[in-house]
Amino acid sequence: MATTDEFLRDYGVDIRTNGQRRWPDEVKARIVAETLEPGATVNEVAHRYGMRPNHLSEWRGRARRGELVLPAVLEDDSLCFAPVIVSGPRVPSSQDDPPIQSVSPKPIEIITAAVTIRLDADIGTDRLVEIVRGLETRA
Repeated sequence: MATTDEFLRDYGVDIRTNGQRRWPDEVKARIVAETLEPGATVNEVAHRYGMRPNHLSEWRGRARRGELVLPAVLEDDSLCFAPVIVSGPRVPSSQDDPPIQSVSPKPIEIITAAVTIRLDADIGTDRLVEIVRGLETRA
């Protein structure tokens, strides 16, 4: 039976003599993707790879910020990160173009089995994440 270090070396992880590991981004992304599978926990996945859960949580944060690109194809295609491009208002190219009208953003609706939550569109990202995580714990 292979040791954890042998297993990780097969995945391309550089393990130094002092025990430090250097993880390629592709391996980090695959491990983060495993935490997104239904029923998986960060603790369980981290234990499987012989690492601390907080280290894996930091990688998940990098993926949320777009600093770590997850595999395009997961075993469950219903769950993946997608890039988002946010741009400002379009600047007219000539005087013939109509003026840009300000449109207020639509409110955000979160609908679960028994609850509908309506939030202002300008809600902070951190607060929105807190609300969604709170709903996850109720499920």
